[in-house]
Amino acid sequence: MASELLVEIGDGVAELTINRPERRNSLSWEVITSMREAVARARDDDAVRVLVITGAGEKAFCAGADLGGMQGDSHAELHDGRGELAALFEDLWDLGKPTVAKVRGYCLAGGFGLALSCDLVVASDDSTFGTPEINVGLWPYMITVPLCRSMPPKRALELMMTGRRIDAREADRFGFLTRVVPPAELDGATGDLVSSLASASPSAMRLGRDAFYATWDMAAHEALAVLHPMLTVATGLEDATEGITAFLEKREPNWTGR
Repeated sequence: MASELLVEIGDGVAELTINRPERRNSLSWEVITSMREAVARARDDDAVRVLVITGAGEKAFCAGADLGGMQGDSHAELHDGRGELAALFEDLWDLGKPTVAKVRGYCLAGGFGLALSCDLVVASDDSTFGTPEINVGLWPYMITVPLCRSMPPKRALELMMTGRRIDAREADRFGFLTRVVPPAELDGATGDLVSSLASASPSAMRLGRDAFYATWDMAAHEALAVLHPMLTVATGLEDATEGITAFLEKREPNWTGR
């Protein structure tokens, strides 16, 4: 049996592909566990500058949890298992490296939350987004945080209450997509974005990205109290010295990640 998660690493990029196209790349316990393991390896691999998540085939990025396949010996075991998806979201936020979701087709429920747990989302214009949980008597509890962090909260609430699906054009108006392109241009557009991210100083990217997430929910004065000393730390990096020197010398910088 082919692996349900494909991992490809090259040119500073780790690409994770959910490989269950026959089930619209739905999330099983095994896929979530494998993704957490792959994210941890990417975090510890200095050669990896950017992480990309996508789904196999042309029909779905990820259609959510595999409701028929997620079983447990007890209600408590199921409860603990469901917490792994939340842990995966936190793994992505704590990665210290840029994350990009490459979306084509259905991006629903837990898959929607997975995409929005990435820093940036590039989608084909034939993609579909939604939270259909209400239609089966459930509520998208686990993805509330990534949704409300990615669009106006009342927009997210409307999607969660109605279960309606929106196309990429409306999703772009909601504000949670980075780029929308025709399907034939999805790989190229994602590649261009990823190359740009991978070319940045990894130390500056890590500190800046961490500061962004750390101060997201803070009051302004609390956030500034964190960001001010971070600026002083960042200016002491070797990469900051190299970047300024390269700018003055009108050449490309040589990043060391220090």
